Amino acid sequence: MNLLLSDIRDLILSARRAAVHSIDLLQVLTNFEIGHRIIEHEQQGAERAEYGKALLKDLSTELTAEFGRGFSRSNLEYMRKFYLAYKDRALAISQMPSGKLADERKGQPPFCESSKAELLLVAGKADRPFSLSWSQYVFLVSINDLDERRFYEIEASANGWTLPELKRQFNTGLYERLALSLDKDGIRKLAAEGQIVSRPEDLLKDPYVLEFLGLDEKTRYSESDLETAIINKIEHFLLELGKGFLFEARQKRFTFDEEHFFVDLVFYNRLLRCYVLLDLKIGKLNHQHLGQMQMYVNYFDRFVKLADENPTIGIVLCKKKHDALVEITLPRDANIHAKEYQLYLPDKELLRRKLEEWGEEVDTRKEVGE
Repeated sequence: MNLLLSDIRDLILSARRAAVHSIDLLQVLTNFEIGHRIIEHEQQGAERAEYGKALLKDLSTELTAEFGRGFSRSNLEYMRKFYLAYKDRALAISQMPSGKLADERKGQPPFCESSKAELLLVAGKADRPFSLSWSQYVFLVSINDLDERRFYEIEASANGWTLPELKRQFNTGLYERLALSLDKDGIRKLAAEGQIVSRPEDLLKDPYVLEFLGLDEKTRYSESDLETAIINKIEHFLLELGKGFLFEARQKRFTFDEEHFFVDLVFYNRLLRCYVLLDLKIGKLNHQHLGQMQMYVNYFDRFVKLADENPTIGIVLCKKKHDALVEITLPRDANIHAKEYQLYLPDKELLRRKLEEWGEEVDTRKEVGE
């Protein structure tokens, strides 16, 4: 009886989740087609901007009166922009059963029961042209850079980001922070495939943005305060760390030569199949911090990790680092990284300028044959 009840409960919950996703897809597909119809109408000789504004206003009035909320002038403008931004997917949509149905139903209202039923059936199938909610696409169409927009769409879909999580990753300049550590081929892959984690360097960001902790940049706080704030916001911190992270322990103790040592935070990354150790420093990085992390990593590699797991990664998260100090202290092949954190959102325009300057520098090196 209990097993049967559990199976039925799982079936019902799965069906409800699928229904929610299907309804989201139905709304996105319908809004895409509405945007398409608006553009088609505008291209039939009505090109003046004044006419376009009047058209959306009149449409909004009529559609709202008949169908209720969701058809404001601003929302219709988003539908228009949505179609323009994603019109390359029109062919994929036309090849869906729902797309063929839409061709047969031109001139009919967008929400009739027959179209709902068929769209709900195809919504659960693979190779969807769209995988996010309408509110997420409204946000995405505001991103002008095509590569950046594609990256956030891929990552939001792959990681199940909510709209607030998507906005937060955009506001922290995730795309720029990852792109700054890649070559141009890597940036192209970032836009086409999203973040691919296949080596330790793929996990790293600089800086890590911890604005969600609520710590004031000007207020004195201890390393213990920083650690406690992270634990209290562990879900947010895992989102900032990136893909595949699982939290294992805080102040993980190990004993060596009758002396106790404590690792601030221990994570496991299931994509790289390795431990990731974090040591928190509120001041400037020094060589003792790096030496201490080297010892932690050595211990985990020798006594904790399994034979089929990959080498442990150590990250010293500090307020201020010195690249030359890191380079001269650590061996070239050390699996240890020093990264800065900040308690406020970065300046996205500054990150973009850095990315442009980096691209120009790479082009210059190629020209001189470096």
